[in-house]
Amino acid sequence: MRARGGYRRPRKIFERSCSVGRTVGILCNSWSFLILRECLFGARRFQTFQSILGLPRQTLAIRLKQLTSQGLLRQAQYSERPQRSEYRLTEMGMDLYPLFLALLNFGDKWLAGKSGPPLQLFHRSCGRACTPVVACSHCGKGVDAAHTTYRDGPGAGTSPLNRTKRNRRQSEHTLLEKRRPCSVARSLKIIGDYWSFMVNREAFFGVRKFDEIQTKLGIAPTILTDRLGRLVSEGILAKKKYQDLPERFEYRLTAMGKDLYLPLIAMLRWGDRWLSGDAPPLILTHTICGHDFDPAVICNKCGKPVEARAMIYELHYKNPMA
Repeated sequence: MRARGGYRRPRKIFERSCSVGRTVGILCNSWSFLILRECLFGARRFQTFQSILGLPRQTLAIRLKQLTSQGLLRQAQYSERPQRSEYRLTEMGMDLYPLFLALLNFGDKWLAGKSGPPLQLFHRSCGRACTPVVACSHCGKGVDAAHTTYRDGPGAGTSPLNRTKRNRRQSEHTLLEKRRPCSVARSLKIIGDYWSFMVNREAFFGVRKFDEIQTKLGIAPTILTDRLGRLVSEGILAKKKYQDLPERFEYRLTAMGKDLYLPLIAMLRWGDRWLSGDAPPLILTHTICGHDFDPAVICNKCGKPVEARAMIYELHYKNPMA
């Protein structure tokens, strides 16, 4: 259809309603993740963020303003003359902590290298070194993609694709560990942009072929080619030929890729709570116990839920805030 003036209106594309997509839509920039990470380490002031992350002042100001407007941070005045404010996590922002732990666990397992994980977590409640795990809220046992099914929830359906989300892969990924070694940053180097997350999400839904992924996401072919190639080279997806003439390939999750299920359902949990109201698009069922569940991040030693205030850590590197 042509609009007045003779130009063709872009075809409206609909995408799957999904709390993962809504969460990534807010946090699709890697610097946003890392600003929030530094908040969890205790950073609050503009100069501290800039010193640790090495961001240009204008870029940092934009990211802080976005996170504040989205409700993840709030400003608190600490000086009247001159007037200065610091940034603190809101309840909404603090609730991202389980997602950070899921990304940290993935990075520790797959990306730590010979030097090992950059830090060790300790759970105050039991006083022991721990590795937080994503578990079923009903039975308390760990969950994975092989033992989880899903069905449509009350918020299922489709909605128009927000074209402003169609950002290209961020060039700053190479800088994410410039000031602080971090398993979260290493995970984000692989999947830390909107389209990489969404391609991986479709893989968990069983969408494997190029044309099908493109249709589901409304993604440009060149961007999809780039993301698939990158996810294959990083070991997240395996490319397998299923047709010779013409050549056609499908993309399946590797063992490494399947471990990204836990960050994805941690995103789903957060998006369900903060962005979906009372209408979650998906309902998860744990096949081991047979019950619907919410993903819960628990201590692997005592089985109790972990929260930011209940965790301490031991750094295996020099603290840039010291």
